[in-house]
Amino acid sequence: MKIDSKYIPIYISAILAIGIFIGSLLDFTIQNQSSVANNSKVKLNKLIDFIDNEYVDDVDTDSIINRTVDNILAQLDPHSVYVPPSEQAEVAENMKGDFVGIGVRFYIYKDTVAIIQPIENGPSAKAGIKAGDRILYANGTKLFGRKLPSDTLFAKLKGKEGSEVALTVYRNSEKKKIEFKIKRGVIPLKSVDVGLMLNSSMAYIKINRFAETTYEEFKSNLIRLKKNGAKSLVIDLRDNGGGYMEQAIDIADELLAGKKLIVFTKNKRGRVERTYSTRKGDFETGRLFVLINENSASASEILAGAIQDNDRGTIVGRRSFGKGLVQQEMDFDDGSAVRLTVARYYTPTGRSIQKPYFKGEEQYFKESEARFKNGELYNKDSIKVSDGLKFKTPKGKIVYGGGGIVPDVFVPLEFENADEATVYLMESGIVGNFVFEQLDKSRNGFKGLSFGQFLNKMNATDEYFIVFKKFISKHLKGIQLDKSKAVVKRYLNAEFARQLYGEKAYYDIVLKDDVMVKKVLSKK
Repeated sequence: MKIDSKYIPIYISAILAIGIFIGSLLDFTIQNQSSVANNSKVKLNKLIDFIDNEYVDDVDTDSIINRTVDNILAQLDPHSVYVPPSEQAEVAENMKGDFVGIGVRFYIYKDTVAIIQPIENGPSAKAGIKAGDRILYANGTKLFGRKLPSDTLFAKLKGKEGSEVALTVYRNSEKKKIEFKIKRGVIPLKSVDVGLMLNSSMAYIKINRFAETTYEEFKSNLIRLKKNGAKSLVIDLRDNGGGYMEQAIDIADELLAGKKLIVFTKNKRGRVERTYSTRKGDFETGRLFVLINENSASASEILAGAIQDNDRGTIVGRRSFGKGLVQQEMDFDDGSAVRLTVARYYTPTGRSIQKPYFKGEEQYFKESEARFKNGELYNKDSIKVSDGLKFKTPKGKIVYGGGGIVPDVFVPLEFENADEATVYLMESGIVGNFVFEQLDKSRNGFKGLSFGQFLNKMNATDEYFIVFKKFISKHLKGIQLDKSKAVVKRYLNAEFARQLYGEKAYYDIVLKDDVMVKKVLSKK
């Protein structure tokens, strides 16, 4: 069984997600002025033209320019970056909150587009596409038995809203081909994974990024959960690398009473812009907890900082990433863009949580890896804070700047005797692919089971744990799963539940033994 390496993202240090702040376009027009800076710009343009017109061999001057832009931005800070057209389109779509397509989760299994799940109420689900189906042809184009680039594959499935695509599908469970005509529709890209009740009075909302629709998703979940009896709220920002600053601010406004400072920014000219809570929020009272970890960054830190500095709630977890820089975006005609740091943001007490970056980009992003080595992720006393960056909240609580949000309640990296590599493995994409392949062989064995019956079935056997061990041993060396059996089985069960019953079922299983959630539930 061949597994593409892209499905095996196992890291001892967690994958860092960098927050994306997109503002108004910058004016980069070159003015007609006689200055050294202007002369330098003219010099660069003349050099590119000289190479383009006279160099002895053909040269892709576009690639030279792209590398030049990269090198220029690399001299600034780790978050001022050039984004090529292919990446920019993908990021823009991801942050938009929806796209137009047929509405399926899939992956390439043995050179075939295999449907993991049709999206609920999406075009494919309505047309009758089922989990386990293989897409053989799209509008007559063969999609199996060839290594199509991902952008080509997506182009065949996406299109204008209301446009039609003819699919030839092989249904493995029935051993037959089926023809479908599907009208493409708007497919939401959820930034709120789930909203559920942890017990009769405590709600939980998991936010994976801050996209265009995050506030709307959060608000609708919050209203629904309050109707279900929520008096306390847990907001999970773990592994949330950020996104649109405005979305985090809007959520903070729902949680803070009126006229509370949420965040302020300061640019190179010293201009300060302050943002306060304004409207009546839907959860201004009631116990509030915010979960963070070393991968919570950017907009996540704005929200956590606003809650902490206003003494509104309790921050639980481990020190956040430490990104306190604001970017604006300038788009180019070719679809590429530059994101330039234009300001720093500060939490309500006046602290910048930006961690140092003077040692260079490589060391900057490896800083989280260093937290494993220095013991910070296991012991609160190992967190390095500077007394010179000490601040006080209105109620007198001491908070620190200079490198992320330090939680009020520290929860060490604890995996019930499982090592880090195993847990990151179980949270990686390879588990979803393994589960799909197992369901592909025995989907009928789960047909008609209630969720409770499913749990009894999974807990009564080690069958999938044993098969998974063999599966992993073929492709990864040095991963010992026996001592982590409980953790492995829990994540396997959760992924089976997700593919059979949906996202909420996954979290119902995983959160039951989540160490941070347990810490919150234990607080009286």
